[in-house]
Amino acid sequence: MRTGSDYPCFRPFFDRQQQPIKIKRSQAVQRTGGGRSPMVRALSQELTLEEFLQLPETKPTSEYIDGQIIQKPTPQGKHSSIQGELVPAINAVVKAARVGRAFPELRCTFGNRSIVPGITVFRTERIPRDTDGAVAHVFSIAPDWTIEILSPDQSQTKVTKNILYCLNYGTQMGWLIDPDEQTVLVYLLQQQPQAFDLPDELLPVPDFAANLKLTVGNLFAWLWE
Repeated sequence: MRTGSDYPCFRPFFDRQQQPIKIKRSQAVQRTGGGRSPMVRALSQELTLEEFLQLPETKPTSEYIDGQIIQKPTPQGKHSSIQGELVPAINAVVKAARVGRAFPELRCTFGNRSIVPGITVFRTERIPRDTDGAVAHVFSIAPDWTIEILSPDQSQTKVTKNILYCLNYGTQMGWLIDPDEQTVLVYLLQQQPQAFDLPDELLPVPDFAANLKLTVGNLFAWLWE
């Protein structure tokens, strides 16, 4: 898939520092020679969520948060190691029991955000489906469980705000995994976050994934396998 750099007219949406950029139609028109593009609708207004969703996907992926486009850092070794092991570990429990399914890097669009958590888990009955029963392309709902794995160049504040946003839209639980600190922060709605960093601590999970028995030590041991 092409990145924003492959499309000259999209270059103003991202900078090398991965900072949020507010997009206005007047800027886009200037870069596109005045032509009308599906990405722009109203003069001198920020890009809407609907307009953002018409843009090509980027690598690394981009999120839409409060009228801003924020490009996520490229996943690196620790992030990918944990993500690659955790998704099948969750699915071995919830998918096998037909109660849910974990997805890596799945775009979820709800409220006024379009975000791509490291891992999302949905209960089976909430997974959007096509008319033939296949998993749908578009997920316009919040996940039941959102899991973020912090990257070295990523803002912990921005990631935490995405987790809290999910909780406000019905997500049961959020995890923020910090590989460098070997700590997992667990978020529940209207409860104080909990920090888990002892190897033998059993990590809490949503009720539908109660059979998943994973300790802090198990989780971070994947970095050495």
